[in-house]
Amino acid sequence: MDLREEHVAMNHTALEMDSGEKRLNELGYKQELRREMTLFKTLAITFSSMAVFTGTPLYGPSLKYAGPASMIWGWVVTTFFTWFVGIAMAEICSSFPTTGSLYFWAAHLAGPKWGPFASWCCVWLETIGLISGIGAQAYSGSQALQIIILLSTGTNKGGGYFASRSVFLCMYMCLTIIWAVLNTFALRVIAFLHIISIWWQVIGGLVLIIMLPLVARPTQPLSYVFTHFETSPESTGIKSKPYAVIMSVLLSNYCLYGYDSAAHLTEETKGADRTGPIAILSSIGIISVFGWAYNLALTFSIKDPNYLYDVNNETAGALVPAQIIYDAFHDRFNSSAGAVVFLCIIWGSFFFCGLSVTTSASRVVYALSRDKGIPFSQIWRKVHPKHKVPTNAVWLCATIGIILGLPILKLDVMFTAIISISTIGWVGSYAVPIFARLVMDEKNFKPGPFYLGRSRRPVCLVAFLWICYTCSAFLLPNLYPIKWRTFNYAPIALGVVLATVMLWWILDARKWFKGPIRNIDMQMQNGDS
Repeated sequence: MDLREEHVAMNHTALEMDSGEKRLNELGYKQELRREMTLFKTLAITFSSMAVFTGTPLYGPSLKYAGPASMIWGWVVTTFFTWFVGIAMAEICSSFPTTGSLYFWAAHLAGPKWGPFASWCCVWLETIGLISGIGAQAYSGSQALQIIILLSTGTNKGGGYFASRSVFLCMYMCLTIIWAVLNTFALRVIAFLHIISIWWQVIGGLVLIIMLPLVARPTQPLSYVFTHFETSPESTGIKSKPYAVIMSVLLSNYCLYGYDSAAHLTEETKGADRTGPIAILSSIGIISVFGWAYNLALTFSIKDPNYLYDVNNETAGALVPAQIIYDAFHDRFNSSAGAVVFLCIIWGSFFFCGLSVTTSASRVVYALSRDKGIPFSQIWRKVHPKHKVPTNAVWLCATIGIILGLPILKLDVMFTAIISISTIGWVGSYAVPIFARLVMDEKNFKPGPFYLGRSRRPVCLVAFLWICYTCSAFLLPNLYPIKWRTFNYAPIALGVVLATVMLWWILDARKWFKGPIRNIDMQMQNGDS
């Protein structure tokens, strides 16, 4: 009787097991993190990682390189190719709903021979991209806050306070620390904040997109927004039109990624083999529409294109979208109050995006340390006994993010370098599992609910080639002639880090790093012993 009751209870438990947890167990991992995220909560965090206003700091340079037409239509082209990458990743996510996500995918898709090396390359690219992504959002948030304070205290022309480099760095560090503190709480707290985030960005985005052109009337004509092409070789040093267009489209390349955040949360999401792909594709759809509309609203609202870059204007030429918004409100109401409100909406987007990127970065570090892939793994893999979050991994990411920001005190091209490193690392990590999926034997792939079938090969090929182009574009110099003050040092920084990682692999790591470790098997072995 007791045996039969136990058997019935076991069958009942099996029937009730979450589909994502069941697939996780099949892959060799036991459930350690708390699985309480719904589709909407996962979508909220993924949406926050991409953020409606994340390209605000790049709007000015993109407009200067080749005029509004290249920037506006470049967004459309980038969106088209981004869908290929998103669809390819959604299929893989459906099959492998694990926190390690890209790194785990690379290991399994590349097979036993190449799996360890593929996962090693992927996880380090992703770690570099995500941690530098924290720095990118901290810089963007600090810059927005710098302009908010400037306009609130009298503007650049009226004696307002423009934060010095040291104060700017303090703001950068404070934002990073706040994100780390919030990420040490239970995931339900983060999920709640990101629910606020998605409404903040949707409602705030709609308000800004609709209201800004109305306040700025008369606006620029359609011909200016959609057909005007103009390079600025006197200020950028770039005389080649194709080169200028590539630089102009960097805004779109930078904004349209980050959707893999849904994959990082799959071990904490209900029905992750279905909700993960839905969150990835939904985020791309929402951001591509809202981001394009935001760029259109800014471009239609421009008063004087040349005045936007004047260091003596009201925003000190530091943030072009801020000057556009200020001009609109000041010309209509003779007040900067409306501009400050709109900039607060944009700042909130940076805040929530940085919070989300910190969450994703810590999950990747946790997954890597769980598989003993970094020094002192036993420290970084620890999960808080009450909140069930990888607290030590959170603070490791925050600390490195702060260190990345220290050159702010001396360098003028800090933001360009950070976003280049972040984009190349983050987007580059997408290429490894997608390429492995492209060349693998189909019989070795166990599809999830979202399956491409025969179309997977052309989809993965287009996605892989687009990623290669994106990474190459961010390695190019942004300004000519090349000087120390304007030098994009991302290729050197990335080269040093990746060379170190590869040297580590050749000399040591290849002997012991085997990729993801099945902890269910380990648990059974420990139990038998």
